[in-house]
Amino acid sequence: MLRWHLPFGVGLAIGAALAVVFALLLRPILRLRGHYFAICTLALAEVMTAIVSNIDIAGRNAGLVLPLLRSDFLFYELSLALLVLCTLTIFWISRSRFGFALIAIRENEEAAAAMGVDTTRSKVLAFALSALFTSLAGGIHAYWITFIDPVSAFDIGLNVKMIIMAVFGGAGSVLGPVLGAFVLSGISEILSTTISTLAGLFFGVVIIVAIVFMPRGVADLVRRFRQQGLRYFMANVRAHRL
Repeated sequence: MLRWHLPFGVGLAIGAALAVVFALLLRPILRLRGHYFAICTLALAEVMTAIVSNIDIAGRNAGLVLPLLRSDFLFYELSLALLVLCTLTIFWISRSRFGFALIAIRENEEAAAAMGVDTTRSKVLAFALSALFTSLAGGIHAYWITFIDPVSAFDIGLNVKMIIMAVFGGAGSVLGPVLGAFVLSGISEILSTTISTLAGLFFGVVIIVAIVFMPRGVADLVRRFRQQGLRYFMANVRAHRL
């Protein structure tokens, strides 16, 4: 928009396309698993910060100030539409052959490959879809705040918050991460405006409580608590040998 004087929609589409291409180029890191994959993706954010900080079109360290558009309602509509589109896509994937392949890979990648699942292809497609939706969200957010710079764009804390929201809400479910995002982001915004020092501590406490007492998130808690009651929490505590 700023350098080539393109409309917002065109710039957003180009940004999404570039994000998908970049995700496909990162195919080699999908060979990593577990903690090694997590460490690699976190390190990648730091690498990209250094690279983008030296690119003229991205404004180097100073960043870019985008054209001001006073239309909060437009950004609300765009964000809501993206949320609905992303949720419906996840709902469709969860009931498709592709979704079952991803579940099999999550549970046991070697066993999934032995059963004929193309694990590499499935992971690459999931990676590309993730890049598509997050780049669209990032483009909308950047235009809303009218400023973007390498440090804020590749903030590791943002990555960690997204993981915490998914874990808290219920990773592997359709609506769990949505619920986790609404609840935790709302509480975080309130804390950051009242007691800013507690905002960071809050997410740390949430992730500890979620992993120990409800490792499958709020979605699983709602489903099982009626049947098991407090035994649900005790079973998770015993499973962690606490």
